Amino acid sequence: MLLLAFDTATPAVTAAVLDTGTGEVLASADQIDARRHGELLLPTVDAVLREAGVAKERLGAIAVGVGPGPYTGLRVGLATAAALGHALGIPVHGVCTLDGIARAARDGGFVDGPFLVATDARRKEVYWARYDADGVRVEGPAVDRPAEIDEKLATLPAVGAGALLYPDAFPGALEQAPAHQSAAALAAFAADALASGAELPSPSTPLYLRRPDAEVPKNYKTVLPS
Repeated sequence: MLLLAFDTATPAVTAAVLDTGTGEVLASADQIDARRHGELLLPTVDAVLREAGVAKERLGAIAVGVGPGPYTGLRVGLATAAALGHALGIPVHGVCTLDGIARAARDGGFVDGPFLVATDARRKEVYWARYDADGVRVEGPAVDRPAEIDEKLATLPAVGAGALLYPDAFPGALEQAPAHQSAAALAAFAADALASGAELPSPSTPLYLRRPDAEVPKNYKTVLPS
């Protein structure tokens, strides 16, 4: 089966095509631009499909990062996945964004024991999760200020842009490890989960972890016609 994966929950606009039968990533592309998710995602998807020599009608499934991530960027990927899945008549599977980064860190040989993944949540906070030596998530995802994360956890090796932003709170931050999401790693994680029958998050339930900045006012001033 050919699996298209993409994610917009971090500053990376990333997409990849993976053959689940062989585990081969046929094409992948990554661009770092936190403000242009909506502009860059579909051209990036088109580019990886062309590079892989795959018509979109041949795709068997889509995997999309469901966060945690900022509301505006995250919804671009989720809305695109829903639209493509509906148009092509194929299933859409959600993947925790932090799980994809964790997979990239392990596949790249950056970690070989328990570790943390932390991404930038803005507002001087991080999205984070803890993983065991096998790369299985055992805590999180959560959003906290770096200083509020348990001291024992903060000393673990840590990957991701959130850990790099706060080196005092994450002394184990690994500078050479992936800072943002990679759709190639996300695709590999999704393929393994599907093959094993593991349950993946619903793509219709994004992991915002907090309310969006813009909210509908709760109390309107009523103005009656004279």
